Amino acid sequence: MSDFSAQFIEEKLIAIRRQLHQHPELSHEEFETTASIRGWLTEAGIRVVDYGLQTGVIAEIGGLHGGPIVAVRADIDALPIQEDTGLAFASKIPGKMHACGHDFHTASIIGTALLLKEREQELQGTVRLLFQPAEEKAKGAQKLIASGALEGVSAVFGMHNKPDLPVGTIGITGGPIMAAADGFVVEVEGRGSHAAVPEAGLDPIVTAAHMITALQSIVSRSVSALDSAVVSVTRLHAGTAWNIISDKAVFDGTLRTFEEHVRTTVRERFDQVVNGVASAFATSAKVKWLEGPPAVVNDQKWADQASITANALGLAVVKPTPSPAGEDFAFYLKVTEGVFVFFGTAGSQEWHHPAFDLDEKALPIAASFFASLAVDALRKLAGENAPGGRQHSEII
Repeated sequence: MSDFSAQFIEEKLIAIRRQLHQHPELSHEEFETTASIRGWLTEAGIRVVDYGLQTGVIAEIGGLHGGPIVAVRADIDALPIQEDTGLAFASKIPGKMHACGHDFHTASIIGTALLLKEREQELQGTVRLLFQPAEEKAKGAQKLIASGALEGVSAVFGMHNKPDLPVGTIGITGGPIMAAADGFVVEVEGRGSHAAVPEAGLDPIVTAAHMITALQSIVSRSVSALDSAVVSVTRLHAGTAWNIISDKAVFDGTLRTFEEHVRTTVRERFDQVVNGVASAFATSAKVKWLEGPPAVVNDQKWADQASITANALGLAVVKPTPSPAGEDFAFYLKVTEGVFVFFGTAGSQEWHHPAFDLDEKALPIAASFFASLAVDALRKLAGENAPGGRQHSEII
């Protein structure tokens, strides 16, 4: 795929990844990261396109002979976590860390850009590179879509590193691969009283406790055994003293689903349970939904193409277990077709752990995969659109 030596591209991408790792920036704050990405791309002669973004970068390669457009996306933001890896290139910013591997994603797709730039004259269309901010807040993808970054795009490709997969292994599947991630906040209003005379009040803590218990029956009794869902209450706040019954209790948590009809059903049943229990205890309740991204649902034809490309590169393709984590790449797949894959990075800790790290040998592999996938996708689309054209997927 490249005239670059394997050693050169690996060293280049490791250096980029480590620079990003040392200077993490949170969602909507990725100003230095944006400037660095822009600099690396410009240095390589890759054209950066202005979409009016404050953070994030969009660049293009190809388009010299017309043709379709495909997009490759990397997310660039970090997390509010204090790093505990002991790495020589650990975060220099207290309380901020690339604990989800977005530095890996960014460096890999910069590598993809370098590889594609070498073959720009041969591209049968345009590859649009999306370096997206604010994935951790599930806001960046919608911001890019609103800017017009997906206009004209026939297919979009993305990834998440996967610590539990070996380097050289890629998880590809059609259908759902990551979950819809919704949050909820429930406020239970009662009537306060002295703890010694509970009959004078309406105890919101007892009501909330019954709600929380009843909510756990939604998955077991309202969701088919052939589907899946998770309802987790993760915080409960109530009261100010040991001898006072509070007048309010608040609890919140998350709902994770893979199918839209399950998401709708669970949310409807959730509201019914909360209001029903509140009524039974003569209290009142309000449910506030914090709507997150929908499930990431891959198109089967692009999952098939990704598998063909991966096999041609000698990667081990596995069918992954879908992750209940959320990903705002889902919003792109509501606009156009595409595929999201899990890339093996052989890490010792899961995402969002203070000691999260990964094997940097995966960097050039990921760069090569997405460069090859973009080339294959353009050829496939050009073949479909040509008079009498057929689908094909040669590799260069």
